[in-house]
Amino acid sequence: MRATVDASLARAEMVERQLRRRGISDDRVLAAMARVPRELFLPERLRAHAYDDGALPIGQGQTISQPFVVATICSLLALEGQERVLDVGTGSGYQAAVLAELAAEVVTIERIEALAVAARAGLAEAGYGNVEVRVGDGSTGVPDRAPFGGIAVAAAAPSVPPALYDQLDDGGRLVVPRGSRRGQDLVLVVRTAEGPVERRSIPCRFVPLVGDEGFGED
Repeated sequence: MRATVDASLARAEMVERQLRRRGISDDRVLAAMARVPRELFLPERLRAHAYDDGALPIGQGQTISQPFVVATICSLLALEGQERVLDVGTGSGYQAAVLAELAAEVVTIERIEALAVAARAGLAEAGYGNVEVRVGDGSTGVPDRAPFGGIAVAAAAPSVPPALYDQLDDGGRLVVPRGSRRGQDLVLVVRTAEGPVERRSIPCRFVPLVGDEGFGED
């Protein structure tokens, strides 16, 4: 982006055209997306495309998700502000930053150490140095920081990882792309006294969740 004012205008346009007009109606999510500087989570050469309507490569075969998808995930979590949230698949750190605008605490976990290091730097530069970044198998969660009021998974799983569901607080909400490596649906899972309650949302396509409760090691 050429200047801060350009980025602010681009964010405002992104919120209006890519989110609000497509049905994102959660005011807290829209405000969060308008505040987080997405350009700071991209390689320098791609920053001019920060507010394009699509995913972008961040290295290591990974991507930063399309803004509409991030907003959909955050809307499905229905966060009120007091929750501790787990972000699985840190990637660039962008989704963790949006979640930090919506929740009291954010823990994010990334299996690729180089991405975790870059995400930590991006989060600090953007003013989200309080986000806890872990390196490890995100499919098994972060049990020592559980329970979580919300869990956002930014990688595709063949089924809902049991370890992640187990780390939800009562009434907690988990959003995960479930399906094959070729395509998935975003699924909301709510933990209730009677067991998990599921609702399918939009079709999507994420990189695979690699780990013990994902697609296994590549």
